[in-house]
Amino acid sequence: MVALPLACSAPADRAAAPPGPASADTTDSPALEPMDTTAASVADAQSDTLKAVRVRHLFSSPSSPDLFQLVLRGDSLLSSEATFSITAADGTVIFRESLSSADLEAAMVYEMKTPGATRQEREAYLRRRMDEFFAERNFRKPAVRPNDTFQPNTTDRATWDDLRRRPDAIGFEYKVGKEDGRRIAWSPLKKQVVRYASFGG
Repeated sequence: MVALPLACSAPADRAAAPPGPASADTTDSPALEPMDTTAASVADAQSDTLKAVRVRHLFSSPSSPDLFQLVLRGDSLLSSEATFSITAADGTVIFRESLSSADLEAAMVYEMKTPGATRQEREAYLRRRMDEFFAERNFRKPAVRPNDTFQPNTTDRATWDDLRRRPDAIGFEYKVGKEDGRRIAWSPLKKQVVRYASFGG
């Protein structure tokens, strides 16, 4: 899946900061307002929210944690759409991406011990995948480590070099599908969230 455009407005005076304790909230039936989007969505905005995971973690500000959310909407767990978003403390949505339930489920193939999986097993994996999406191990500090190499297909050199010079910059990594690993961070240079590296595949 291709990431949707990032929010145009950027919170003022944001800088990367060391991660603090993350507070998680995982619910199966939360009352959430439909998120605005700039692209057609597979899920009806009025359909039920099937599952939502929320974590607050320092990311774009040195003192105020951002709200990381993964919200799954649709008719059933295995045929739904998830919205991954990051909202700054001032309410600005600084990142938004749509993922299908298949994107979240695909990596199950690496854990399967038999050729197929039951619907119940697939749903259980999808729920677990969502619960672990914002695990502390997926946040990186610094965002760019000393042995990391520049990947020109993800961002420009100036942005990457700027992140590399910031030991307190925080990166977040997640996987889409089976092997599409993505690393994102708040770029003080661009005043927006950027994808600065890939992994896996």
